[in-house]
Amino acid sequence: MEFHKAKFSDLDTIMEIVLQAQNFLKKLNINQWQNGYPTREIINQDIANDNGYVMTDEKKVIAMVTVLFTKEPTYEHIFDGNWLSSEKYAVVHRLAVDSRFKKKGVATAILNEIEKMTIHKGIGSIRVDTHEDNIPMQNLLKKNGFVYCGVIFLLDGNKRIAFEKLLPNKDK
Repeated sequence: MEFHKAKFSDLDTIMEIVLQAQNFLKKLNINQWQNGYPTREIINQDIANDNGYVMTDEKKVIAMVTVLFTKEPTYEHIFDGNWLSSEKYAVVHRLAVDSRFKKKGVATAILNEIEKMTIHKGIGSIRVDTHEDNIPMQNLLKKNGFVYCGVIFLLDGNKRIAFEKLLPNKDK
């Protein structure tokens, strides 16, 4: 498997993976990604801004994620808890794996690659949020050392639960 920046030529495959994720969440009765989000325009913008990444297997896209190294405005206020740190952090958004590759360690491999990138940039933590009913994502995060920190609210007012992972041995 190889992790790298997404290209515009990956867009159709990424959108197929997004559709699979939307259907997966719908089957679990999770009201996340059920309003057309993330749109093709959002994913296109992620790629244009160099924030979109893919995991490939034999050159085929099998997963996608958005990684930001800028402040997330919705993380400025956290309720019913606290962030683990107040320093710079990376943000993980829009993580989805092709349904044919679920339960094969792909999402964990992606989180590991994000950790390496984050440490390389000298940043000491990673933050992520998910729907309170998205137990598969919560389990993935906990399994990979993320700690529940509290509740945040998206710009549209939707509630999300927030996690953070402190990273060892930041490069300076």
